[in-house]
Amino acid sequence: MGKKEMIKDILERLHKGESTDKILSEYRDVLKDLTPPQIARIEQELISEGMDPDKVRKFCSVHLAIFRESIDRAEVKLPPWHPINILLKEHKYITDLVRNLRPEVVGNLKATESHYLREENVLFPYLEKHGIVQPPKIMWAEHDEIRKVEKDLRDKFTEELKTRLNDLLLNHFYKENNILFPTGLDVIPDDEWLSIRTEFDEIGYFAFTPEGPPEKEKVETKIATRMINLPTGSLTEKELEAFLNALPVDITFVDSKDEVRYFSESKDRIFVRTRAVIGRKVQQCHPQKSVHIVNRILDDLI
Repeated sequence: MGKKEMIKDILERLHKGESTDKILSEYRDVLKDLTPPQIARIEQELISEGMDPDKVRKFCSVHLAIFRESIDRAEVKLPPWHPINILLKEHKYITDLVRNLRPEVVGNLKATESHYLREENVLFPYLEKHGIVQPPKIMWAEHDEIRKVEKDLRDKFTEELKTRLNDLLLNHFYKENNILFPTGLDVIPDDEWLSIRTEFDEIGYFAFTPEGPPEKEKVETKIATRMINLPTGSLTEKELEAFLNALPVDITFVDSKDEVRYFSESKDRIFVRTRAVIGRKVQQCHPQKSVHIVNRILDDLI
């Protein structure tokens, strides 16, 4: 039985209520060398083959307990400016914030939104470009679950909700720290992390201002000066960009293949957009729960 078949068997048995201890004793030796990228790719294959993503997500925490021995590894040493290092530090900050949460400071949770936005609008698109599509969808669904509990806490603070949020975050961060992030480090080339950091900076931070990359490593954006010829005149690329960005609306252009081809960068933007989404399917720019609405809008435009 291959590793994918083993994981599928584990999930099916968990779904039937079988003891995790029994499954662990059976599969420990076989799965001890399973790497985070392998786990991510196998989960992706299972979903692509028709397994319910919510089923994988629902039992992800349980099978993490089974795989904990194989994915608890020494921390990777990353430079302070590195996007993954920033996310890891924020995980610790958010965990401490929730652990010590009180009714009078529950509003501070709103500031953590930039953490999730950076993952959804920068890290996830880069993972998708390198073939890791399904795991980010699972993580985004968990982000929305976290957001819902945070909203409930702001509406009415209870210790039960606080505990619920704390448990959600611990499980979610464990999966990101030990599966998603190592997978990203494995599949995303070193030079692309500089671009990711640039786009992280555009969204901003909430807990601290991260150290920047060395000057020689900063990504420079070159603005072309060639002319764009139109039936009623011509503009340079720089002039056209300034014109579109000055309009009092957010513009996102999606082509006939449902891929994002352009977005404006007006001063007062409604939606977070980063250059990482260029070429991304517009459906992947939204959480799974709202994809049917996106598709309905696209269908209405045909």
